[in-house]
Amino acid sequence: MAHTSPTKRPATHASMRRTLRREVPSTVGILADEQDFRSMRRYRTFTFDDHPTYLRQAEQLLTSLASRHLHTSVALFDPDEFAEFCAEAGVDPDGAESRSRFTAEIAGRGPAVLYTGQSLGSLLPELINKAVRQATWEYATMLLAELGACADCGQDIGRSAFDRASRILMRLLEVAGPGSHHLVCSVSGPDEQLLAVLHAEATAGSLAELDASEGAEFVTVLAAGIALESAGGLVLRTSAPDTADRLHGWRLSQGGLVPLTAGEVFNAYCTNAATGAPVSPEPGVEYCAGFPVTTHEPDDHH
Repeated sequence: MAHTSPTKRPATHASMRRTLRREVPSTVGILADEQDFRSMRRYRTFTFDDHPTYLRQAEQLLTSLASRHLHTSVALFDPDEFAEFCAEAGVDPDGAESRSRFTAEIAGRGPAVLYTGQSLGSLLPELINKAVRQATWEYATMLLAELGACADCGQDIGRSAFDRASRILMRLLEVAGPGSHHLVCSVSGPDEQLLAVLHAEATAGSLAELDASEGAEFVTVLAAGIALESAGGLVLRTSAPDTADRLHGWRLSQGGLVPLTAGEVFNAYCTNAATGAPVSPEPGVEYCAGFPVTTHEPDDHH
């Protein structure tokens, strides 16, 4: 007996449009803080009166998009950048279409967070952190690029510092050994303080695994401190099963890392930076001296 397959019903134009709509990504630009919200209120077509109501409506919009299985990301909407965009594009900033065009613009070049149903209370801090990280990386990159070439040897100073910082990071993780590593680098820039954070995981006999973006940001900030011979410091915290966390510290001096003593590391962590008052040591933490960071490299410091 012959088997007859059921006839496939032809798709309607409406169903095809719905299918295509699910394949079009959406981006929602958010005014994260009250000051940015107030800046947008000067536009007549921006109809929200208060920031909490605006955020509730934005969250409802995100929920609605997610319920339709649309790929949605959230980006920061910066009013100053929006005004500059409108001036350069020759469009009226007081219009929904202009805001939509700008949101599409930042979706392609700025930091964004994928919306997966999380609340704005947890999404916005993550988004702001990504924006700060990108701004820090761009600023540090600019500082390195502006240094130019060494007058004596012609070598690019920024590139040399970046390569040296990369070797220092790899050596730090190598000596630190197995465990979960948390590194913080703070550098005094010409106009602002630069801060970079890096997480890495290492097992015995293997190289540490780290996020490529975090690694590039961390190395760039450290390189800026090396090249500019800025004041700053680096802290490494290592966690491993069944052992106390180990804290090591270094200070930046003349473009290099100088190990801190165990006492200096303890004082740095157990002193209130604002008041100078002592702070209780953290339980389960061992305050250790920084170890020498030898990278077996030629002297390429400029």
